[in-house]
Amino acid sequence: MAEILSGSNHPGQLSRQQAGAHYELQARRFLERKGLRFIAANVHQRGGEIDLIMKQHNVIVFVEVRYRRSNRFGDAAASVTRNKQQKLLRAAQNWLARTSGSFDTVDCRFDVVAFTGNEIEWLTNAFTADV
Repeated sequence: MAEILSGSNHPGQLSRQQAGAHYELQARRFLERKGLRFIAANVHQRGGEIDLIMKQHNVIVFVEVRYRRSNRFGDAAASVTRNKQQKLLRAAQNWLARTSGSFDTVDCRFDVVAFTGNEIEWLTNAFTADV
């Protein structure tokens, strides 16, 4: 991938928004190679944003994508805090309601795809609606 200049302070680095888009695309490709089907990306709902919505068999998979350059302050997966989980749950609940569903009627789960340095980690069912 070509280097993209993001400003005089950090030449050759992606902006935060560009990095987010890059890693979300990498996560989508990774999950598609694992057999999941893409539904939507960057879904904004009251309560938060869902990075990716995928489908595996009959299960709707809400995916949070995280990136950290290193594990110096903890790996990327550890950055999905309880507060972030609550926001994702609310956003997913609102998305389901708009598509005539709910946690009670639709089989779904919450996954995290975490990039720490050059490592990728896929945490299936990383948290539940019981948080």
